[in-house]
Amino acid sequence: MISKFKTLCAALLAAALVFPAVVLAESAQVTETRVNEAIEEFKVKVNGAEVFLNQSAGYLVFPRVIKIGIGIGGETGEGALRVGGKTDAYYRTSSGSIGFQLGAQAKSIVIAFMTKDSLDKFRNSEGWKIGVDGSVALIDLGAGKSIDTHNIKDPVVGFIYGSKGLMYNLTLEGTKIHKQEGKK
Repeated sequence: MISKFKTLCAALLAAALVFPAVVLAESAQVTETRVNEAIEEFKVKVNGAEVFLNQSAGYLVFPRVIKIGIGIGGETGEGALRVGGKTDAYYRTSSGSIGFQLGAQAKSIVIAFMTKDSLDKFRNSEGWKIGVDGSVALIDLGAGKSIDTHNIKDPVVGFIYGSKGLMYNLTLEGTKIHKQEGKK
Protein backbone atom coordinates (compact mmCIF):
# COMPACT_ATOMS: atom_id res chain seq x y z
CA MET A 1 0.00 0.00 0.00
CA ILE A 2 2.81 2.44 0.89
CA SER A 3 4.62 1.52 -2.34
CA LYS A 4 1.52 2.33 -4.40
CA PHE A 5 1.15 5.64 -2.56
CA LYS A 6 4.78 6.57 -3.31
CA THR A 7 4.31 5.68 -6.97
CA LEU A 8 1.13 7.75 -7.14
CA CYS A 9 2.87 10.72 -5.49
CA ALA A 10 5.80 10.48 -7.93
CA ALA A 11 3.39 10.33 -10.87
CA LEU A 12 1.45 13.35 -9.62
CA LEU A 13 4.67 15.31 -9.08
CA ALA A 14 5.94 14.50 -12.58
CA ALA A 15 2.56 15.45 -14.06
CA ALA A 16 2.55 18.71 -12.09
CA LEU A 17 5.97 19.58 -13.46
CA VAL A 18 5.15 18.77 -17.08
CA PHE A 19 1.53 20.08 -17.03
CA PRO A 20 2.44 23.80 -17.20
CA ALA A 21 4.46 23.19 -20.37
CA VAL A 22 1.42 21.61 -22.00
CA VAL A 23 -1.04 24.26 -20.87
CA LEU A 24 1.13 27.29 -21.58
CA ALA A 25 1.68 26.68 -25.28
CA GLU A 26 4.07 28.99 -27.07
CA SER A 27 2.87 31.44 -29.66
CA ALA A 28 3.75 30.74 -33.29
CA GLN A 29 6.15 33.71 -33.24
CA VAL A 30 8.05 32.32 -30.24
CA THR A 31 8.21 28.86 -31.82
CA GLU A 32 9.45 30.34 -35.12
CA THR A 33 12.23 32.24 -33.37
CA ARG A 34 13.33 29.17 -31.40
CA VAL A 35 13.19 26.91 -34.49
CA ASN A 36 15.35 29.37 -36.45
CA GLU A 37 17.88 29.50 -33.61
CA ALA A 38 17.93 25.69 -33.31
CA ILE A 39 18.54 25.29 -37.05
CA GLU A 40 21.45 27.73 -36.91
CA GLU A 41 22.89 25.90 -33.88
CA PHE A 42 22.50 22.57 -35.72
CA LYS A 43 24.37 23.96 -38.73
CA VAL A 44 27.21 25.18 -36.50
CA LYS A 45 27.53 21.89 -34.57
CA VAL A 46 27.21 19.48 -37.49
CA ASN A 47 29.31 19.84 -40.64
CA GLY A 48 27.18 19.35 -43.74
CA ALA A 49 23.91 20.04 -41.90
CA GLU A 50 22.76 22.73 -44.33
CA VAL A 51 23.24 20.50 -47.41
CA PHE A 52 21.57 17.64 -45.55
CA LEU A 53 18.49 19.70 -44.62
CA ASN A 54 18.24 21.05 -48.16
CA GLN A 55 18.25 17.49 -49.55
CA SER A 56 15.44 16.33 -47.24
CA ALA A 57 11.80 16.42 -48.31
CA GLY A 58 11.05 18.19 -45.01
CA TYR A 59 12.24 18.30 -41.42
CA LEU A 60 10.80 18.72 -37.95
CA VAL A 61 12.65 20.90 -35.48
CA PHE A 62 11.93 20.79 -31.75
CA PRO A 63 14.26 23.46 -30.34
CA ARG A 64 13.61 22.78 -26.66
CA VAL A 65 12.32 19.47 -25.39
CA ILE A 66 12.19 19.37 -21.60
CA LYS A 67 12.33 16.07 -19.72
CA ILE A 68 11.55 15.91 -16.01
CA GLY A 69 11.53 12.76 -13.97
CA ILE A 70 11.34 11.44 -10.45
CA GLY A 71 10.88 7.71 -10.95
CA ILE A 72 8.19 8.50 -13.50
CA GLY A 73 9.13 11.00 -16.15
CA GLY A 74 7.63 13.00 -18.92
CA GLU A 75 8.96 15.11 -21.72
CA THR A 76 7.39 17.66 -24.00
CA GLY A 77 8.32 20.34 -26.50
CA GLU A 78 6.97 22.39 -29.38
CA GLY A 79 8.36 22.75 -32.85
CA ALA A 80 7.70 23.20 -36.53
CA LEU A 81 7.73 21.16 -39.71
CA ARG A 82 9.70 22.90 -42.44
CA VAL A 83 9.12 22.01 -46.09
CA GLY A 84 11.11 23.90 -48.70
CA GLY A 85 12.65 25.95 -45.89
CA LYS A 86 9.28 27.36 -44.78
CA THR A 87 7.07 26.37 -41.85
CA ASP A 88 4.28 24.05 -42.95
CA ALA A 89 2.71 23.33 -39.53
CA TYR A 90 3.40 23.34 -35.80
CA TYR A 91 3.79 20.18 -33.73
CA ARG A 92 4.16 19.02 -30.14
CA THR A 93 6.26 16.08 -29.04
CA SER A 94 5.61 14.18 -25.82
CA SER A 95 6.59 10.93 -24.16
CA GLY A 96 6.60 9.29 -20.77
CA SER A 97 8.90 6.86 -19.02
CA ILE A 98 9.10 4.76 -15.90
CA GLY A 99 12.33 3.71 -14.22
CA PHE A 100 15.33 5.10 -12.40
CA GLN A 101 15.43 8.82 -13.20
CA LEU A 102 15.81 11.97 -11.21
CA GLY A 103 16.18 15.50 -12.48
CA ALA A 104 15.59 17.52 -15.61
CA GLN A 105 17.15 17.74 -19.03
CA ALA A 106 16.73 19.94 -22.08
CA LYS A 107 17.55 18.85 -25.61
CA SER A 108 16.89 19.78 -29.21
CA ILE A 109 15.63 17.34 -31.84
CA VAL A 110 15.78 17.47 -35.63
CA ILE A 111 13.91 14.77 -37.56
CA ALA A 112 14.46 14.75 -41.32
CA PHE A 113 12.17 13.04 -43.81
CA MET A 114 14.48 12.02 -46.63
CA THR A 115 11.75 10.90 -49.03
CA LYS A 116 8.49 12.49 -50.12
CA ASP A 117 6.71 9.24 -49.21
CA SER A 118 7.95 9.32 -45.59
CA LEU A 119 6.99 13.01 -45.31
CA ASP A 120 3.52 12.34 -46.75
CA LYS A 121 2.94 9.44 -44.32
CA PHE A 122 3.88 11.72 -41.42
CA ARG A 123 1.71 14.61 -42.60
CA ASN A 124 -1.31 12.36 -43.16
CA SER A 125 -1.11 10.70 -39.74
CA GLU A 126 -3.35 11.44 -36.79
CA GLY A 127 -0.60 11.65 -34.21
CA TRP A 128 2.63 9.92 -35.19
CA LYS A 129 4.31 7.58 -32.71
CA ILE A 130 7.95 6.75 -33.31
CA GLY A 131 8.47 3.01 -33.44
CA VAL A 132 4.79 2.37 -34.25
CA ASP A 133 3.83 4.69 -37.12
CA GLY A 134 7.38 5.18 -38.32
CA SER A 135 10.96 4.38 -37.48
CA VAL A 136 13.59 7.07 -36.97
CA ALA A 137 17.26 6.18 -37.42
CA LEU A 138 19.28 8.28 -34.97
CA ILE A 139 22.49 9.60 -36.50
CA ASP A 140 25.40 9.37 -34.08
CA LEU A 141 28.21 11.76 -35.00
CA GLY A 142 31.33 12.36 -32.98
CA ALA A 143 32.92 15.77 -32.56
CA GLY A 144 34.21 17.25 -35.79
CA LYS A 145 32.52 14.71 -38.07
CA SER A 146 30.19 15.65 -40.84
CA ILE A 147 27.02 14.24 -42.34
CA ASP A 148 27.71 12.05 -45.37
CA THR A 149 24.44 12.29 -47.26
CA HIS A 150 25.54 9.51 -49.64
CA ASN A 151 25.55 6.96 -46.79
CA ILE A 152 22.17 7.87 -45.32
CA LYS A 153 19.68 5.36 -46.73
CA ASP A 154 16.96 5.56 -44.06
CA PRO A 155 13.75 7.39 -45.02
CA VAL A 156 13.56 9.18 -41.65
CA VAL A 157 16.62 10.20 -39.63
CA GLY A 158 16.95 12.09 -36.38
CA PHE A 159 19.51 14.05 -34.41
CA ILE A 160 19.38 14.81 -30.70
CA TYR A 161 21.66 17.52 -29.41
CA GLY A 162 22.08 19.74 -26.40
CA SER A 163 24.17 22.67 -25.31
CA LYS A 164 27.27 20.47 -25.38
CA GLY A 165 26.72 19.00 -28.85
CA LEU A 166 25.12 15.84 -30.13
CA MET A 167 23.80 13.62 -27.35
CA TYR A 168 24.47 9.88 -27.28
CA ASN A 169 22.63 6.81 -25.98
CA LEU A 170 19.26 8.51 -26.27
CA THR A 171 16.17 7.19 -27.98
CA LEU A 172 13.07 8.63 -29.56
CA GLU A 173 11.24 5.28 -29.37
CA GLY A 174 7.70 5.76 -28.05
CA THR A 175 7.73 9.52 -28.62
CA LYS A 176 4.38 10.82 -29.89
CA ILE A 177 4.21 13.77 -32.26
CA HIS A 178 0.94 15.50 -33.00
CA LYS A 179 -0.06 18.56 -34.96
CA GLN A 180 -1.07 21.71 -33.08
CA GLU A 181 -4.25 22.82 -34.78
CA GLY A 182 -5.02 26.53 -34.83
CA LYS A 183 -1.66 27.71 -33.48
CA LYS A 184 -1.05 31.35 -34.33
